Amino acid sequence: MCKQQSKTVSESVIRNPQSAIRNLVVIAASAGGISPLTQVISQLPKGLAAAVIVVQHLSAKRETTLPEMLNRQSKLQVSLAEDGMPLEAGKVYIAEPGKHLLVEDDFLSVVFSERVHYVRPSADLLFVSAATSFGRRVIGVVLSGTGKDGALGCVSIKAKGGVTMAQDEATAGYYGMPQSAIDADAIDYVLPPNRIVDKIVELVNTTR
Repeated sequence: MCKQQSKTVSESVIRNPQSAIRNLVVIAASAGGISPLTQVISQLPKGLAAAVIVVQHLSAKRETTLPEMLNRQSKLQVSLAEDGMPLEAGKVYIAEPGKHLLVEDDFLSVVFSERVHYVRPSADLLFVSAATSFGRRVIGVVLSGTGKDGALGCVSIKAKGGVTMAQDEATAGYYGMPQSAIDADAIDYVLPPNRIVDKIVELVNTTR
């Protein structure tokens, strides 16, 4: 059961001392995001020394099949995120449509509260909570999408010493979200999906 809470971006976090998970990758996608998201998740190598959390804006009016679809193409185990679920390296967690997904230390927290920038789940809430719990061990990725979700979260990730990436305009169907993060001076690398995968693997295998 999800928690009935009302939290702002800055309040929806928990302080974390030392997490057992070495790296955390958080990915935001919206309109036009399924294709690049599939490219990224399907190309990540088995045994990736990081947990991966995905916020893909989808309608909450019907049950999502995104975890099953990605699981068929991924070398990593993909599942729908559940409240209280522990984070594990080499696994991918998909936010449930209509509910915010946060990181609290080494665990996932599902929260039903107000929309942020008109969306729920919010990448900003996820990214801020990830940055608070994992600090410099967070890798944030913003893929195709309209609006500005993820920009504030990338600012938070960079402020904590993490690394951020945005999909390049040439390969993105919609560039609102990547451009907003770039305009916020919150992006370290602008890359196509295949090179985003390469950079994730490089960073995960580098002591940070």
